[in-house]
Amino acid sequence: MSAYNPIFNDDDFDPPTNQHNSSSSARSSLPDDHAPLLHSPAIPPSAEDYEEEDDGHGSGAAAATAGFFGCTVNLANTILGTGMLAMPSAIASIGLIPGIFIIVYSATASSLGLYFLSKAAARTEGRHASFFTISKLTWPGAAILFDAAIAIKCFGVSISYLIIIGELMPEVVLSFLGNTPGGILSTPEGDDPYMDYLTDRKFWITVLMASVIVPISFFRKLDSLRYTSLIALFAVVYLVAIVVWGYVAPKTKAPEPGDIELILFHPARVRVRVHVPPECNVSTLVSFSPPISSMSARPYHSYHSPLQIFSVYNELKDNNQRVINSVITTSIGSAMGVYECIGILGYLTFGKNVQSNIIMEYPASAFITCGRIAIVVLVLFSYPLQAHPARASLDKILASRSPQASGLKILPPPSQLKYFLMTTGILVSSYLIAISVTRLDTVLSFVGSTGSTMISFILPGAFYYKIHEADPWHPRKIIAVFLAVYGCCVMTICLTYNISHLGGPVVPGHYL
Repeated sequence: MSAYNPIFNDDDFDPPTNQHNSSSSARSSLPDDHAPLLHSPAIPPSAEDYEEEDDGHGSGAAAATAGFFGCTVNLANTILGTGMLAMPSAIASIGLIPGIFIIVYSATASSLGLYFLSKAAARTEGRHASFFTISKLTWPGAAILFDAAIAIKCFGVSISYLIIIGELMPEVVLSFLGNTPGGILSTPEGDDPYMDYLTDRKFWITVLMASVIVPISFFRKLDSLRYTSLIALFAVVYLVAIVVWGYVAPKTKAPEPGDIELILFHPARVRVRVHVPPECNVSTLVSFSPPISSMSARPYHSYHSPLQIFSVYNELKDNNQRVINSVITTSIGSAMGVYECIGILGYLTFGKNVQSNIIMEYPASAFITCGRIAIVVLVLFSYPLQAHPARASLDKILASRSPQASGLKILPPPSQLKYFLMTTGILVSSYLIAISVTRLDTVLSFVGSTGSTMISFILPGAFYYKIHEADPWHPRKIIAVFLAVYGCCVMTICLTYNISHLGGPVVPGHYL
């Protein structure tokens, strides 16, 4: 996907500015756009020790061991969540052509957000880039508020992952062992006394939490998760294979396709139907429907990866702008390809009535059951990618309140005990909430429409503009302002949609 490349300009290819072996004279000769702004003379003499440690969010030079492949895999895994299974229904709500365009547009906007964040990271001193340190450059008084929003957003997403595990694993067990149509190892009813345990959502959340999620959530470096992220991406490939197979294979058991709408407008409750030959499988070319559709903001929030871009910047051995841009374009471009493939083929297979969870449309079989297992694997290895920035933001909030951190712009890394307590707190609290409730879609919809939009669009554009506030207007500065305004518009639309649907019926696949 290297051909996918949003607007990155000439200064993207300057030498890296945050290498710890750079001399002060070399630093002073750097172009203005790359000159570090964040200097902290108040840091005590032991600050050099901080740079040799890894706090999981602001790594020092000694911790900069990540390669291009590992960073790209982790970033792509962060982007490719279970929301990709809702892409066909998202396209169905606005039509095929607008759906394709919006996925590409959202990818471009998200790439620009990551690009502006990486440019802001280059203005910090050393490898300590984070929302907190950049906030200290721009709006120091709001730094804690930004980190609080990040922590809440990531914590909510991590809970949703556990709920997905609890929803899917009983279905997987029934598919293999249950007396259901398509059951692979079906047994006579009542023969298995352990079936009640194996179909209990709390049982699977507990088992997989203890055996898989807890160990990998204690890793300090994001790069340590590159192998689990690679496994999760294989699960994504398997899910893509299911959708492709469902489109090209004979549809003897799958539902008959519905109408395929190429364009769908929303200004009025009017439908205009155009009849075409049946073999085209298209009965509606242009249609009009109510103002705000179920498309909501799925594609806009499907590329939420800005929380990991700072860890990538801090841990990447060669973190010059050219390499950072390559990581961004490769990961976003690959995710866009997956979204387009699943969205288009899923929509063409099942039509306008496709469910919000595409995998539920396929008839029961071993192939489809393994796809559900693939989703579980995907969310298992995605949980630490949410816990990582949540813990880092929580650390910044707690550290900023300590007397020792007063006046410091770069906070010291957490102690071993503090790191253990924060990680344990995130794990235990998310587990308790996940086993206590089965529906968080209302809360998560508000968290996503505010937190995700702010982090992905509003803050990147606002940070870049604030840093270059005194500079003449140039294309990147104009685009940054547009991105921030665009984010405000998306947030307004999403909040309006969520408020208007409060108290509505539960939608199947709500956890997507």
